[in-house]
Amino acid sequence: MSLRIHPRTARLQTESAFKVLARARELERSGREVIHLEIGQPDFPSPPHACEAAVRALREGKTGYGPAPGLPELRAAIAEDAGRRRGLRFDPSQVIVTPGGKPIILYTIQALAGEGDEVIYPDPGFPMYASLIAHAGAAPVPLRLREEAGFRFDAGELRSLLSDRTRLVIINSPQNPTGGVLERADLQVIAEEAVRRDLAVLSDEIYLNFLYEGTFESIAALPGMADRTVILDGFSKTYAMTGWRLGYGILPPALAEAFELYNVNIVSCAATFSQHGALEAIRGPQDCVRFMVRELRRRRDFLVGALAGLPGVRCQRPRGAFYAFPWIAGTGYTSSGLSAALLDEAGVATLAGNSFGRGGEGYLRLSYASSMENLEKAVERMRGFLERKAPGAMER
Repeated sequence: MSLRIHPRTARLQTESAFKVLARARELERSGREVIHLEIGQPDFPSPPHACEAAVRALREGKTGYGPAPGLPELRAAIAEDAGRRRGLRFDPSQVIVTPGGKPIILYTIQALAGEGDEVIYPDPGFPMYASLIAHAGAAPVPLRLREEAGFRFDAGELRSLLSDRTRLVIINSPQNPTGGVLERADLQVIAEEAVRRDLAVLSDEIYLNFLYEGTFESIAALPGMADRTVILDGFSKTYAMTGWRLGYGILPPALAEAFELYNVNIVSCAATFSQHGALEAIRGPQDCVRFMVRELRRRRDFLVGALAGLPGVRCQRPRGAFYAFPWIAGTGYTSSGLSAALLDEAGVATLAGNSFGRGGEGYLRLSYASSMENLEKAVERMRGFLERKAPGAMER
């Protein structure tokens, strides 16, 4: 029997972080030591009070199905916490809890765009944006983020990409993979065009708490945007709860019913005991979050300075998230070539910049959500490799 797989499946892309992680694990099984800078996972423990609440929920038998949009008490806590962080007011009915943040990307694109439509997304950017746009049958339209502009976009270029077929604009700030942060002027340009053209915006704010300079601003707070913005956030990054698989969306009221139907049809609900842990993460002490951000700032400052001393490399200081995005074209390597060589020959796992879009060619993404000891060791291994293999590296 020959199974016929529908062509739309071929539109999906993988997430390179997991491919590189698998290769790194393979090397480790063969006895090699690998320093992991490829995966966007904080190396901090989940909050003890969240763990205790989840275990208590398990022991109390809270293991059955929950309401499709999430536990009412968790949705209320999210609405209050998310509103306070953004200077806005949200009703719990606007909150939907999902197994991780990716369903919010999927639901937003599926609800708002399809065949013949266009969706603008950041390039370089999280690879699932383009993947899920294409899977929906819409055309992915990349908006370049440029290093010389602090990995922000050009307003004129954005306007040139907008058309009568544009249905959605996706933004991510603080941004993966560059660590760039959009400024209020950038958000105002998007908001003005969204209102004028009657567009929706998906604002991926998963790194909201990892902002090292300045004050976070959500596009949802700008005039006319509250009813046309989907906010994506979650627990994976802020609370180092990646394996708990808990994300959420804050929705315009018009989308709430559709998103609940997506949850019912695709996932039923997020894990009940995980939601009890997440509720305690929000309501409990936030010292662990503040400590993590302080430590990541320290690691950022070290890594950016150290990378700038490598031959053929320059690195802009990221303002947010926990990734460095150094330019490595001066080494003579392509992004994919250098990433593969560093893993196989130096035991340092990184991600090729072009795995985040064509605009990422010439860069690598390094996660500094790893210990200072690992970062120091990784830079020395990279230095040794480049001095051996790229002696003709260009001046920065």
